[in-house]
Amino acid sequence: MKSRIFILVAFCFCFQFSALAQEKKENKAEKQNLEEGLIIEGELDTKDAIDPLSPARAAFYSAVLPGLGHIHLKQYWKVPVIYAGLGAGTYFYINNHNDYKRYREAYKRRLAGFQDDEFYGSVTDKGLEEAQKTLKRNKELSLLVTAGVYVLNIVWANVDAHLLQFNVDENLTFMPHYKLNEFDNSGDVGLTVNFKF
Repeated sequence: MKSRIFILVAFCFCFQFSALAQEKKENKAEKQNLEEGLIIEGELDTKDAIDPLSPARAAFYSAVLPGLGHIHLKQYWKVPVIYAGLGAGTYFYINNHNDYKRYREAYKRRLAGFQDDEFYGSVTDKGLEEAQKTLKRNKELSLLVTAGVYVLNIVWANVDAHLLQFNVDENLTFMPHYKLNEFDNSGDVGLTVNFKF
């Protein structure tokens, strides 16, 4: 047991240095790109340069610790939403699991011939079987929802990181328009896409 903990600590220690080395390499690459003028042309400064690894980094952080990708993106309000979803799924899983064990234990005692369980007189043997099936299904569904919220957290961080790099300046517009048709005096509704150079 102690050797496993030692190996885990050693692995984390080594991983920390490889992550720091990766950051230094990325900073060097950014400086080279700035010196060579390889950032996207326009009015971008060094702060607004597009980082193609940002979505992958946000997804990785969210996979390691749910919500960490959104903290990396400085979208702090989304972290409580993620933990509320994970907490609700975990709560319902534990609650259904405990109830399932209670009904299972009572059913086993009835099969053994005892008549002293907490449901005796109010729930039949068939009712105990049905309750076990329902609680087992609910327990599995809660686990599935919790896993779904975890995966959604990763995808959400990745998509948000992509959208932060999306160009939304005044040169791109997408707006509805209404035009009066002069020939038949009717109205035309449409969408206009403008791209200014």
